[in-house]
Amino acid sequence: MSKRIGVIGIVIDNPKLNSDQVNRVISHYSHLIIGRMGIPKPEEQVGIIALIIEGSTDHVGALTGKLGNLPGVTVKSALTTKKINKGDQPHDKSR
Repeated sequence: MSKRIGVIGIVIDNPKLNSDQVNRVISHYSHLIIGRMGIPKPEEQVGIIALIIEGSTDHVGALTGKLGNLPGVTVKSALTTKKINKGDQPHDKSR
């Protein structure tokens, strides 16, 4: 199955109530994640997370679907059009 590299943007309304569920879903899909950046905005009661991912469109769709179904969570993703096939260099998290 071919993979793609992309980014997922996550906006969490009222993160004190909703961030635990978001983090559980992200942890379940940690094998897709190359990098993560989180920006807290407590004065606006909003949290923002950017994930850099590498995975199949099915796996990325499952992750964004589960996140998007959580209350107070908005998700958008963008993927490269270049496919990374099984024979290509895999992502190495040990770097």
